[in-house]
Amino acid sequence: MKNIYCISGLGADKRAFQYLTIDDCQLHFIDWIIPLSNETIEQYAGRLLTQIHSPKPILIGMSFGGLIAIEMAKQIETEQVILISSVKTKYEIPLFYRLLAGIGLHYVFPLKQLKYAYKIAFWFFGISNEKERKFLKTILVDTNADLFAWSIRQAVSWRNTMVLKNVKHIHGNKDKIFPLKPIIADYELNNGGHFMIVNKAAEISKVLNGWLQQI
Repeated sequence: MKNIYCISGLGADKRAFQYLTIDDCQLHFIDWIIPLSNETIEQYAGRLLTQIHSPKPILIGMSFGGLIAIEMAKQIETEQVILISSVKTKYEIPLFYRLLAGIGLHYVFPLKQLKYAYKIAFWFFGISNEKERKFLKTILVDTNADLFAWSIRQAVSWRNTMVLKNVKHIHGNKDKIFPLKPIIADYELNNGGHFMIVNKAAEISKVLNGWLQQI
């Protein structure tokens, strides 16, 4: 049985993966920890590695969790890295975000307050109904504010240029947080937004099972 380690986005937890159906695999969920003062994303990923207890694991990273999965895979040997609604290198991060990082705005903007801007979050995540609104709001409420702000700063200023050979990438063509245009995806999900791991879970599960059967 394959061991898969799932890494959610922006401080969320395993609830982000609950709608997926993955066959013949043991799913493990990486728990977020509070970042240390001035900790880099590379150092943070290294500390999370203590939660992985399988040789050559398969990593599935969603959104910011995909960046963490890449940084983990640069430090240990992995069987496969699968990204959902994420990016592989800094070149796939929207230019606007990188410009904000370049002028240092991500350090002066009150990022902690963004997690309470629910209407903005609903639009960015492509939320389409009240059930999804309640679900996302619950996740945001439970997210540690320091971790939330740190994650955004790390994402917009990510410097990775290494393209790993064993990466697969699923991305939606309606993603507003990481728009598809600069991204090279192995599977483009039609009408998939940033919340597609929830509202497009059946299609994503089908793609994942197809890829995992080939490993």
